[in-house]
Formats: sequence, structure tokens, C-alpha cells
Amino acid sequence: MFDWFRKKEKNQETIPEVLGLRLGGVIDLDPLKLQLIEDDLTIENAASTQLIQAVGEIQLGDNNRILRFYTDDDGFIQVIQYGTDELGIEEVKLVYYYDTLVINNQKEWENYLKHKLVKEVWNLDSQTFHKAWDNNSPVAMTETIWTIEKSKSQLDQFIMIYEREINDDLFETLFVIAEEKIESNQYHRCISISTAFDLSQTDFKTIG
Repeated sequence: MFDWFRKKEKNQETIPEVLGLRLGGVIDLDPLKLQLIEDDLTIENAASTQLIQAVGEIQLGDNNRILRFYTDDDGFIQVIQYGTDELGIEEVKLVYYYDTLVINNQKEWENYLKHKLVKEVWNLDSQTFHKAWDNNSPVAMTETIWTIEKSKSQLDQFIMIYEREINDDLFETLFVIAEEKIESNQYHRCISISTAFDLSQTDFKTIG
């Protein structure tokens, strides 16, 4: 009987929340900010109101973590945080997917990891992004993801980041991520390409 109670408590995980961002919540972005900068960015027609459908967490070690709040507008808000206190928030970005390339064989997968993900510059949509990290191979991370149905899964990622300066106040970030998961004893792999820009905590509010 006591074992049953302990197992029940163990299974009641806390899904990460920060800045009012939470699974099932709604985000209202400042439409004026989007209007002022969108023409300079890769993204188009970002919705000012978005529903959070999934939450991801990447533990980086030394009490640092990345939180991702995936929305119904084909993107996510990414928060880099030290600890769990909001005073430890270091960065907030709004990220939008640009393209996804499915990888069907091991040779192609290894070629991306060893030769294609990391380079000095990455050209996208007639814009040049420069390497942001001083490394020669992508950074490996594992993301735990909770969906709106409260199921949990894990996704292995190999990440490289690039940047371009638009003006003194605006930078655009490019995420190039090799993603891998196993379902039904089979590997599912892809290369995810997305772009992002910084949000201040006054650029959005949460509802619910």
C-alpha cells in the first residue's frame, strides 16, 4: 500500500514554467514590435496570440537550463535560465521554424554531424549568418518534452548556432539542429532550421 503511494507521488512531475509561460497557456506578443522589425527578419506573419502546446527542458549542467515553450504558430519561445528563479533568466528568444530536412540513412546523418552542421558561415534566404560558437563540432543536448496531453518524451539534438547583425539594436539568430529519436525501434532523424530574435520581458504577456 505504501509503495503505491510512493509510486504515485514519483509520477507527478512538475512541468517547467517561467515568466507565466506554461503548458496550455496563451502568449500575447506586442504587435507593434513585430510590425517594426518583421520586414528585416526571415520570419513572416508571426501571430500576435499563440497557444503553448508543448514544453521542453534541456539541462545544461551547473544549474543552467534551456526551456522551450512550443506554440501553435510553428515556433517556440526559448528561455535560458540559471536555476529556477526568474532572476536567473539570461535570455529570451522567439524562434520560428524555417525548414526541416528528413534524414533517411546513417551515412547522410554522419555526414551532417561531421561536415555540414558546423562551418564559418551559413547562407539562408539570401542572408549570411556567421558562426556564433567557437567549436568544430555541434553541441549535443537532450531535451525532455511534455505535450498538452501530458505525455513525456526525449529528443537528442546536435546544435550549431549562427548570427547576423541587422542593426545596432537587432540581431537574428540561426539554429541548425540535427534531431534524433527512436520510435518503435527505429531511428527518426531530421535537420531542423529555424531563426530567432530576442524578446524583452515587456514584449509579451501571458493569459491563463
